[in-house]
Amino acid sequence: MAKDVPESSPPDLGSISVRVVPSIHEIDGAQWDTCARQSSPDFNPFVRHAFYSALEDSGSVTSDSGWQPQHVAIETSEGTLLACAAMYLKDHSYGEYVFDWGWANAYERAGGHYYPKLQCAVPFTPVTGPRLMTRPDTMNFDIVDLKRMLLAGMIEVADRQEVSSLHVTFPGEDDFSVMADSGLLQRYGQQFHWKNDAYERFDDFLDALSSRKRKNIRKEREKANANGVTIYTVRGSDITARHWDAFYRFYRLTSDRKWGQAYMTRSFFDFLSERMGDQVILIMGEEDGEIVCGALNLLGGDTLYGRNWGTIVHYPMPHFEVCYYRAIDYAIEHSLKWVEAGAQGPHKLQRGYLPRKTYSAHWIADGGFRAAVSQYLSQERPAVEDDVDTLAELGPFKRTGRKDS
Repeated sequence: MAKDVPESSPPDLGSISVRVVPSIHEIDGAQWDTCARQSSPDFNPFVRHAFYSALEDSGSVTSDSGWQPQHVAIETSEGTLLACAAMYLKDHSYGEYVFDWGWANAYERAGGHYYPKLQCAVPFTPVTGPRLMTRPDTMNFDIVDLKRMLLAGMIEVADRQEVSSLHVTFPGEDDFSVMADSGLLQRYGQQFHWKNDAYERFDDFLDALSSRKRKNIRKEREKANANGVTIYTVRGSDITARHWDAFYRFYRLTSDRKWGQAYMTRSFFDFLSERMGDQVILIMGEEDGEIVCGALNLLGGDTLYGRNWGTIVHYPMPHFEVCYYRAIDYAIEHSLKWVEAGAQGPHKLQRGYLPRKTYSAHWIADGGFRAAVSQYLSQERPAVEDDVDTLAELGPFKRTGRKDS
């Protein structure tokens, strides 16, 4: 695990440079994490150097998989990292969760070439977090100015490589504002997250729900735990190769069924355990000595992030129990504020996960195509906002105790 950069005097900014690197290992891990921590008080686990390096070292992120690293770094002449962004050259739109297939098809039909494009993102990970990451002791530079400089560097890379577009997916609100001010097209999406309202027990959460929804969740939990499957949580060094072998099997089965391609290799999960320690949490189900289902979670400072799920059995309700209710149990027990259970899933609404707006920002080289996409987004944004508001009103909480999203 990378150590924090020791405290020192602010760097000399006499001269700076912007460079593009083909591997996360060309940027010092401790300096990268200093920027990541400054940009994310929760220290989002997905923007850690360890997470990106696990993807690269395992062969999950390569030019062969269509995710060619093109990370951008702003540095002083002495090699001090001032700002950084994870970016990839892509020849498809898989693994992004903010899909632009329609844009690609329209541009291709008009005679253009949509691919390759540049993507600033955490691969295969629909989690909001910092994308324009900056060092805290920037001396002569305002943090917003550094972010603008970083974004300008990313656009310059896109221009020089003559790609059709640059897409920044799931940025936090601060980064999104910088991108909007810099003229990037704005897009909204939504996810469903659970908020901990200082609950001390799961029953406290249930008490905040309407009677019908409370009874429904209790029945679902009873059914899920009446199948003879023992569900348990395992974390950090307690996770063994046996757990990962089973989980990787589930991951492959789910990928084959839903998407047809499993990007993450088996070794990725070993690197994840080795480099991220107690931030890795598995919730597993076992029957007659065999692991039959499981969900992968990563732990941030105040948030439990649910990632992947899979199973080889088809009993009633194990998905809801393993992915949603056990995650809530864990958040309450450890006083976490949020549970983020990934993309999609309006079915999460009735289980206490309320809608929250997500963001993406887009730079398109072709002026005519940019105008067409801008017009489309101007209609899509208010529709998404209305959907978020409507769904929030349909949530399971009592009218007198409805929770803000």
